[in-house]
Amino acid sequence: MRILLVKTSSLGDVIHNLPVASDIRRCFPDCRIDWCVEAPFAAIPRLHPAVGEVIPVAIRRWRRALFSRSTWQEFGAFRARIGATPYDQIIDTQGLVKSALLCRLAHGPRYGYDAASIREPLAARFYDQCHPVPTRLHAVHRNRQLAAQALGYADRLNELPLDYGLGATTRATADAPYAVLLTATSRDDKLWQEDNWIALGQRLADQGIQARLPAGNPVERARAERIATAIPGAAALPAQGLESLASQLAGATLVVGVDTGLTHLGVALARPTVALYVSTDPGLTGVLGAGDFRNLGAAGQPPSLAEAWDACTTLLGRPA
Repeated sequence: MRILLVKTSSLGDVIHNLPVASDIRRCFPDCRIDWCVEAPFAAIPRLHPAVGEVIPVAIRRWRRALFSRSTWQEFGAFRARIGATPYDQIIDTQGLVKSALLCRLAHGPRYGYDAASIREPLAARFYDQCHPVPTRLHAVHRNRQLAAQALGYADRLNELPLDYGLGATTRATADAPYAVLLTATSRDDKLWQEDNWIALGQRLADQGIQARLPAGNPVERARAERIATAIPGAAALPAQGLESLASQLAGATLVVGVDTGLTHLGVALARPTVALYVSTDPGLTGVLGAGDFRNLGAAGQPPSLAEAWDACTTLLGRPA
């Protein structure tokens, strides 16, 4: 049996879909699982040992250059690649018109959410079979339920562990324990105050835990460097790819992050994780895993330094 999963973006959503691959592998040990995903996030499904071929798509980039010859050449190559393999099931856990259209380019029966369960009801028209999944479930559980209904193991789902499948991820080496502080996010209204990060990092340093601050673009790097400069022994990490970041997270004693996909990756790697929500609610999309984690804050109710530190010391098993 060969299955195609379609979950293209964004980073957190792709991470939320990893347990689907684990569930399928447990129920069908001999099946082949492929995954269609936006190219910038392709490293995530490649980390899962149950995933075979990863098929990158570049819809976001193509939209910015619709009239470019290279765009249509790339799209043609993608169409040939995704259409080259006959699938027994194609499962779209994204639930958008764009992802449903990608399913139409692949060969095989297509499964997705029904119109009452999906983000974009029009997308349900493109599936061969639609399934009802409660909308008030966490995103991870919605993904898992859809796949279980599509593949006929819904009666076994409660028996399956919540497993992101990243246990074999290489861990970064370190001479001393370190915490990864994820200070950057896609929107400024999700940021936690810099003085809080500095105070938190200083308290970690007092506990003998180094702070490591990843960053991507120049604005994020400038912020990370400002914060790291004020924390003894802290390091602002250079820009690096998702695979290297996963290694940094996998080796961490603690992960603390704002509402960003990398915070979800910390939980997926079973690291003790504190997620800080400033302008969004964690109810249906907060961090979720089998290990130790805390979701703090809500829209318009950012967590205080005291709340964050209390959560950190609890997860570390140390007195506040």
